[in-house]
Amino acid sequence: MRKFQLTGVLVLGIMIASCATPYKDSNSNQSEPASDLAEASSPPPPAEAVPIMVTGSRIADGSQAAPGAFAQSRHGTYIPPVRVAVDPGREQYDGEEVSPVKLVNAEPVSTFSVDVDTGAYANTRRFLSQGMTPPKDAVRTEEMINYFRYDYDRPADRSQPFTVNTDVARTPWNDNTYLMRIGLRGYDIDTAERPAANLVFLMDVSGSMNSADKLPLVKTALSGLAGELSEQDRVSIVVYAGAAGLVLEPTNETDKIRRALDALSAGGSTAGGAGLELAYNIAADNFIEGGVNRVILATDGDFNVGVSDRDALVEMIEQKRDSGITLTTLGFGTGNYNEAMMEQIANHGNGNYAYIDSALEAKKVLGDEMSSTLFTIAKDVKIQVEFNPAVISQYRLVGYENRILREEDFDNDAVDAGDIGAGHQVTAIYEVVPTGKRGWIAPRRYEDRRSGEAERRMAEAAHVKLRYKLPDGDTSRLIDQVVMSDAFLEAGNPTGDFAFAVSVAAFGQLLRGDELMNGFGHEDIGALAGSQDNFWRQEFLQLNALAAGMRSGG
Repeated sequence: MRKFQLTGVLVLGIMIASCATPYKDSNSNQSEPASDLAEASSPPPPAEAVPIMVTGSRIADGSQAAPGAFAQSRHGTYIPPVRVAVDPGREQYDGEEVSPVKLVNAEPVSTFSVDVDTGAYANTRRFLSQGMTPPKDAVRTEEMINYFRYDYDRPADRSQPFTVNTDVARTPWNDNTYLMRIGLRGYDIDTAERPAANLVFLMDVSGSMNSADKLPLVKTALSGLAGELSEQDRVSIVVYAGAAGLVLEPTNETDKIRRALDALSAGGSTAGGAGLELAYNIAADNFIEGGVNRVILATDGDFNVGVSDRDALVEMIEQKRDSGITLTTLGFGTGNYNEAMMEQIANHGNGNYAYIDSALEAKKVLGDEMSSTLFTIAKDVKIQVEFNPAVISQYRLVGYENRILREEDFDNDAVDAGDIGAGHQVTAIYEVVPTGKRGWIAPRRYEDRRSGEAERRMAEAAHVKLRYKLPDGDTSRLIDQVVMSDAFLEAGNPTGDFAFAVSVAAFGQLLRGDELMNGFGHEDIGALAGSQDNFWRQEFLQLNALAAGMRSGG
């Protein structure tokens, strides 16, 4: 098999310099790591573990030295990943079937909750970097698309927390269809105006975390986040193995947090449910009115003691969510990774899910993107699109299979949906068939005629509506706009920023085994994406090349 070296994957124990000046691409608005990175022939030796004394539900903290700073290299290339034996058959995923085609005459309305998770992309990268094609159930195309930043307009003011951007292009893999993109872009907040954060690091230190790509990397990730704290923020550390305990009382002293992290070692069974309960209790005890109150769970998802049933966990997390404490899940490791658990409990906890496969990814998620990860500017954000059957005959939503809502859920403020953080972006892509063009589904013999209202509104192709609540609100607000039919008549092939988004969507759909791609392959994806000067986009091109080599057997 032909090998491609991936950049940006972990050499364990090495952290990216938080003091390095990131490169900003003017189009993508996404930080790129400095090119001068650390050289190391082997991971640094682990610090000697300090014994943890359990007293009831509380654990005394240790006093080892803090993890080292993010290191750099003279050669400007990332060290290859630590190779860890992987048995994908033991990993747990809960994928949905690829979204079906809908007839506009029968189902003109599509409704879904926004999704800002990115875990599926990083997890896919992990598989490909290990020379394996990811399981289809592990790939969620919307998370692939939303891993990247796009050139959406910023909100002019904060009267509306995000902008709504729509554009249309011809589909590269089907001459009879078009792609309609909907992009949301939240407003940014400066560090000085960030609300105070009450964070509880909930760390799995069970035996299953005793691996090079698990607990040591958790320490690296959370140590980096500790360096981003302000004077008003507080961090507590709760751990769980056979029992759950409080390692560190609330503090904003970075050195103290890092010493407590460095003292931890892995061993024992996995009492994840007890750990969650304790973490939520600590968060409640230190609740900050008007601030961010969040549990950050770092684990491989392998719960096997106590409350391990996913439905029971979800019920508990939803109750805590309603009290104002949200949940972020950070996934780690290989072999026994339970991604199905991680993704679903984050969704129900009004938080987000990310997979951390490297120190670089840790810095991206918990450093560069911390504001969008932690500071919510709009909650329960739902999108609803109604297509005009006089203009559009068939459609399908690319991705979002596990975010689909019923039509009646859109106007129901009691129905939970996704949240958007400061600076967050959300992208959704529909593939549509104009009326009169050949679609995926043949015309029906007894199909009803289009309504008179649809004919009278021929200038309108689709009505896009969004509902959202302000972070402290209980009543939703409505935004709506119309996508005009002219947008389809004038559409050309996707270019620039839109072309890259479409290339990522195609990449995800190929890995999912989408049967409607009409032979569009990895070479086509690379050509559509074009050359890129953003680090993360360049890495995508390398991933696509890896996938192409695996598919061809080269």
